[in-house]
Amino acid sequence: MLSSERLSRTFATLFVLLFFLYLFGPLIVMSVSAFNSSAFPRVAPWECFTVEWFATLAEDRRLLNGLRNSVFIGFGVVLLAVPLGLAGALLLTQVRERVRPWYYTLVVSPILVPGVVLGISTLLFWDRVARMFGLSRDSIFYDGFFLTIIGQSTFIAAYTMLIFISRLQRFETVQEEAALDLGATHWQSFRKILLPFLKPAIGSAAVLAFLASFENYNTTVFTAISTNTLTKELASKVRYGIDPSISALAVTIIVLTLIGAAVHEVLKRREAVRAEAGERLAADPAGKPLGQKPWFLDTALILIVLVVIAGAGTAYLAGTLGVEECKAAVLENKQRQNAERIEALRERNRIKAEERAAEEAARDAAEGTAVGTATGTSADDAAPATSTGASAPAERGDRPGVGNFEGIFGGGGLAPGSGGSENDETDVEATPESRESSRPGTGNFEGIFGGGLAPGLEAVEEDGALEDEVGANGAERE
Repeated sequence: MLSSERLSRTFATLFVLLFFLYLFGPLIVMSVSAFNSSAFPRVAPWECFTVEWFATLAEDRRLLNGLRNSVFIGFGVVLLAVPLGLAGALLLTQVRERVRPWYYTLVVSPILVPGVVLGISTLLFWDRVARMFGLSRDSIFYDGFFLTIIGQSTFIAAYTMLIFISRLQRFETVQEEAALDLGATHWQSFRKILLPFLKPAIGSAAVLAFLASFENYNTTVFTAISTNTLTKELASKVRYGIDPSISALAVTIIVLTLIGAAVHEVLKRREAVRAEAGERLAADPAGKPLGQKPWFLDTALILIVLVVIAGAGTAYLAGTLGVEECKAAVLENKQRQNAERIEALRERNRIKAEERAAEEAARDAAEGTAVGTATGTSADDAAPATSTGASAPAERGDRPGVGNFEGIFGGGGLAPGSGGSENDETDVEATPESRESSRPGTGNFEGIFGGGLAPGLEAVEEDGALEDEVGANGAERE
């Protein structure tokens, strides 16, 4: 029987596994779909292992141009947002305790503002500035790079400031005071004491600012104007149709991220080893100093490079050898399946047609039997009548404009040249209704829409009304 501790540990392990599966599942599926030869990014059904989508990605100029622009904007945001965040964090440590909550709320508030609002407000603000100085549309205030960097920095600087605040909370101000007492200036104290202490925070803030700028869409879609970025290009591809080259781009970004994380971890461990060796050397000056190899000769880094090269080579060879034969086999299989589906559909339609014909024959036979019984004739006598009745629509079909709906739209007027005989035309002209129909705007609907819809009748109606009025006046005099 499981104990409560073991049961809770099992549930915790299961929860962690489900969490990481939920977190990395989409990335795994997208990475696998980059090596499928299917024209649409999918994992199942699997067709052929290929790396052709990486070549397609290298030939997509719009996507690569958007990627280059996004990287450029990201570095611009880092250069602007990191100093702003550092300045905001330092100022927060200098203001009074009573003002500090208000100041903190003010500088963090851009995080709470929707990106769409920030993008539109940035665009409108710099447009007003350009108009105030009388600048044209070719000025920097209408440049997509400038507006995007400014618009993204308004809220990314708040993110970087939070990182610096968390780091400054562990800083001992006594070190700066001691440096100032020993004759150092404020700039020297900042550069030699505070800045080295903030070095890890600066790196973290720079990475966060770059990634936040790289993936931003809500603000960029308004501030970039005509400048193409990666997020805008991806959104347009999703709207008009995508191919696995998007998955190839995702695989490239993931691989570069993993390589960067591994290199950072190796360098961090080397730094920790050096710090530990320095502490031992400070405790025992007579001890042997640590002799480390250069970072590019580190065993872990060499293994990482070898794994990357081996993986890339294996994927390339597996994705290029025998791909055309595999595609031909897949195409042949698809054509065979389509032919089988078409044949099955034709067979189903044929069976339905036969069933429908049998039902109609049975219905006709039942109707013929019922008619023969009602008239006192046999079914054999009723059959010619049925066939005669069936030939009537064919005879009527020889006369265009007539049939089962003959006379509904009047005189076969829908069939030019077949409206009837000369006697029919004489009869139509002899009727009062035909004379009325020759007057536009009159007939069964005469007077509903007024005489103005019938050109030429307005004067006639006015003359008739005038004659009626004169007659009425004469009658009153008499």
